[in-house]
Amino acid sequence: MKTKTLKKNKVNVVTLGCSKNVVDSEILMAQLKANKFDVEHESMDDDAEIVIINTCGFIDNAKQESIDTILRYAQAKTDGEVSKIYVTGCLSERYKDDLIREIPEVDAFFGTRELPRLLKTLKADYKHELVGERLLTTPSHFAYFKIAEGCDRPCSFCAIPLMRGNHVSTPIEDLVTSAKSLAAKGVKELMLIAQDLTYYGLDIYKKRNLAELIEKLAEVEGIEWIRLHYAFPAGFPMDVLDVMNANPKVLKYLDMPLQHGSTKILKSMRRGITREKTEELVNEIRAKVPGIAIRTTLIAGYPGETEAEFQEMYEFVEKMKFERLGIFTYSHEENTHAFKLEDDVPEKVKKERADQIMELQSGISYDLNQQKVGQTFQVLFDRAEGDYFIGRTEFDSPEVDNEVLVKKEDGFVRLGDFAMVEITSADHYDLYGKLV
Repeated sequence: MKTKTLKKNKVNVVTLGCSKNVVDSEILMAQLKANKFDVEHESMDDDAEIVIINTCGFIDNAKQESIDTILRYAQAKTDGEVSKIYVTGCLSERYKDDLIREIPEVDAFFGTRELPRLLKTLKADYKHELVGERLLTTPSHFAYFKIAEGCDRPCSFCAIPLMRGNHVSTPIEDLVTSAKSLAAKGVKELMLIAQDLTYYGLDIYKKRNLAELIEKLAEVEGIEWIRLHYAFPAGFPMDVLDVMNANPKVLKYLDMPLQHGSTKILKSMRRGITREKTEELVNEIRAKVPGIAIRTTLIAGYPGETEAEFQEMYEFVEKMKFERLGIFTYSHEENTHAFKLEDDVPEKVKKERADQIMELQSGISYDLNQQKVGQTFQVLFDRAEGDYFIGRTEFDSPEVDNEVLVKKEDGFVRLGDFAMVEITSADHYDLYGKLV
């Protein structure tokens, strides 16, 4: 029995997980809008007839959040607050049969590459002429920009190839068209994402072609910042650094998940690189691009990680002094190579080790931030909150990195605009400054 009036043809899209899912939801929403659906992202009104949940299946916490969200809307359907529920994305790709059995309230499940089938179920056409069109869910001045889908890497701990398939690069001309479309909507910053940026082009151009792609994107009028996320260390294309040095639009920022600091663990992870080679690479990148900010991600508690291997990782972080760093606790994922190993590090120990690394990183970040006091940086302003305008330097990506706070009483900035800011003080993760 319906307890409220639902808006016919209104769709609420709910996105969980990573920035790649954000892009997928934005493309889906553009297709729905072109098919005359009233579409919203994570609507607070709760009056949509249809809910589409774009799920994450990466690690335990993300999977649980996806399941909890599906169950919440399943209950809403039982209570007459939603008419139809559709589930798509990584969790749906990986566990479709289990989900169909366990949550019968869902009307249909779709995999990561089944957008045309999802649209057909909604009696909508997949409009090929809309390639590159998206309804942005981020602030209008920046966008995540997916340049490839899937992954060919053999990392032992990772289930992404099971959910996203093999690596497929998007042709340069299609990406340039997409970038022009985004620039026309006011986007100034593109954050390039893929499971592995460095593999870009190998499948269609028979060579690593990230450098050429970046050069072409930098020619797009209106795009001011290009940021690189998710680069794999083994076989890193060094010509990308030449483009970074030559073109001011290509930010001195590199997100390179390294996963560990012990050669033994890296070998078990099937990363194709040793600790020594990793250190050489990081030092070479820093020598080639002075002032670059390197963001990395690590895993604590991988199978077989003894206290000695953890200490190696701790010393690695201490020595390399990464500008930005995050750490996950290891998640034992079925059908991955590492699933054959015993998940022998207790959860409590995994968390303690992760906390130790973050405490170390907090001190490193504080010291690096103090060096910025007195310097002036170009800042892109994202939002206003309380007494402050809040933005980022070229060394910071949204949501994961440091922010720059400028008091509203010290002057006005328009959100989505650049301004020069002198840093007057700093704490562990934020900088405070005044407009110049």
